[in-house]
Amino acid sequence: MKLYTRGGDKGETSLIGGRVLKVHPHIQAMGLLDELNSQIGLALAHQTDETLRTQLTRIQHDLFDLGSELMYKQDPPQQVDLVIVTELETWIDELEAKCPELVRFILPGGSVGAASLHVARTVCRRVERELVNVDAAVRQLPYYNRLSDYLFTAARYANVVAGVPDQEYARGADVFKTKKKKE
Repeated sequence: MKLYTRGGDKGETSLIGGRVLKVHPHIQAMGLLDELNSQIGLALAHQTDETLRTQLTRIQHDLFDLGSELMYKQDPPQQVDLVIVTELETWIDELEAKCPELVRFILPGGSVGAASLHVARTVCRRVERELVNVDAAVRQLPYYNRLSDYLFTAARYANVVAGVPDQEYARGADVFKTKKKKE
């Protein structure tokens, strides 16, 4: 099988249900999903923690599944079960419990693993903004909203694993409610 087909040389490509211009919202969204998945792959390459490695690999598979829904010009015949949103919430809670309490905004960065997760988070937000334009993907928005929260928390956890503290935004005040400690 040849990798190239020459079918897209004139600015069109195929969706199930017909050909469309490469600027079609479905194609734009699929391109951003590919970028997000690649960025998560880069972040994964910088992780040593097995929990993060397992979760990020699972997310890559989920992104392929969700992207497959965009291959249809009309509504897809099957839709991904969004129970995966609840799974992300569980992972967020588990990782957050291992991180220092968040009091102020933090700057993206720290360890290379954390910084790469922060970049993935910003790409995820771009995916979310683009999917608003794709009727077939509106039902997926909660997943991407939660995924960006997961990537933020995973970045903080990656810094914990690396022994690198989060860098707080120096000019900011305390903006997050702190939990009162029992005395």
